[in-house]
Amino acid sequence: MIKDKVAIVTGASSGIGYATALALSRAGAKVAAGARRMDRLESLQSEIIKNEGEVFIQKLDVTIKSECDVFVDAVMKKWGTIDILVNNAGLQPLSFFKNLKVEEWDKMIDVNIRGVLYCTAAVITPMLNKKSGHIVNISSVAGRIVYPAGSVYCATKHAITAFSEGLRQEFSQRSNIRITCIEPGVVTTELINTITDKALENYVERTKQMESLQAEDIANAIVFAVQAPNHVNVNEILIRPTTQER
Repeated sequence: MIKDKVAIVTGASSGIGYATALALSRAGAKVAAGARRMDRLESLQSEIIKNEGEVFIQKLDVTIKSECDVFVDAVMKKWGTIDILVNNAGLQPLSFFKNLKVEEWDKMIDVNIRGVLYCTAAVITPMLNKKSGHIVNISSVAGRIVYPAGSVYCATKHAITAFSEGLRQEFSQRSNIRITCIEPGVVTTELINTITDKALENYVERTKQMESLQAEDIANAIVFAVQAPNHVNVNEILIRPTTQER
């Protein structure tokens, strides 16, 4: 059970992060939510407080290491521990490589890879000190399967899948820090709205018409993983809509 455990959720202003923060709070966790959009975090805070949960919010840009460190320090000062980290912040501006959307590549690398590294680095010492913790990384089905227009995005998610396995080997047996890699298929979130490549307009429209997963479906999978008994390490969860072929 996770009652009274402290959970950090990044990218908590919308989508999977928002739903996960709510789900963890309902399960009894104290939730520290970080994101760039404070107005959204304030809405999340109000909802959690309304449900009699404990919550801490603070502006967080995961691409800035100092902000990750300051955020974790603030959580430690407030609650004295960190039990769960959900590395959820991510971007998905798909594009064909030939269109050379270099700025979008850089943003994906910064958020999807560096952000995960920075936040994990910020929490690892407190978790090692108490020999306990659970790190949940949000990868994607794109961390297993590569597809046209997804070469850079898929590369970032393959990196997170590999990083998760490396963490497991380094920390789970030696330090009782469990690692879970969540790999969603198509989910109804704001991610698809970041696609600017005109050649993908038909893809975007088809995706919007699909009976996609909901953010709550992923949140429920995360709660399942972190609520597993301590001797159970749920390493990977691949979850797709029933209607998704690949």
